[in-house]
Amino acid sequence: MKHIFRKGSAPAAPTLLLLHGTGGTEQDLLPLAVQLDDTAAVLSVRGNVLENGMPRFFRRLAEGVFDEPDLIARTQELHEFINEAADEYAFDRHNVVAVGYSNGANIAGSLLFHYPDSLRGAILHHPMVPRRGIELPDLSDVPVWIGAGRNDPICSPQETDELAGLLEGAGAAVTVHWEYSGHQLTRTEAAAAGQWYHEHILS
Repeated sequence: MKHIFRKGSAPAAPTLLLLHGTGGTEQDLLPLAVQLDDTAAVLSVRGNVLENGMPRFFRRLAEGVFDEPDLIARTQELHEFINEAADEYAFDRHNVVAVGYSNGANIAGSLLFHYPDSLRGAILHHPMVPRRGIELPDLSDVPVWIGAGRNDPICSPQETDELAGLLEGAGAAVTVHWEYSGHQLTRTEAAAAGQWYHEHILS
């Protein structure tokens, strides 16, 4: 998968797995990673699917309607890529924290739904429920932060609550941060994610 890897300056810091939104690239979330933790290693990945020329991590059938078989296959692809990257770049595979926005947050959520120990933690900006009706792995001790908009036209507050409930039901420690805005990633949301990261990942 097309990607950028930057080695961190603090060996004990996590590797931040950056996952862009629809139409983004592996460059998009690099400033956010610096804001979160400028000592952490960064693995920023570009989605392998194109929708009208826009990179994504998996196909969808319509707005908010996922192509579930493709989601499952692409989640496996990303999981295997992270494993391979950990070997190639010699970072701790058990110390990976996902930072995803929109479509990237959805594939990060899908990693949590499908693979035990895939992520040490996750920061999900405006995610949706990746799949329904499946049993989740044990997510005990996995901290998850969700950034959501009360007026998000793509991801409703009910969807956010459902996702948080499913993750909590699997044992994850979930924090939901609400903004009174739409689907965009705001400065105040990014700042709240940073505060959470320092309290729940670095402490």
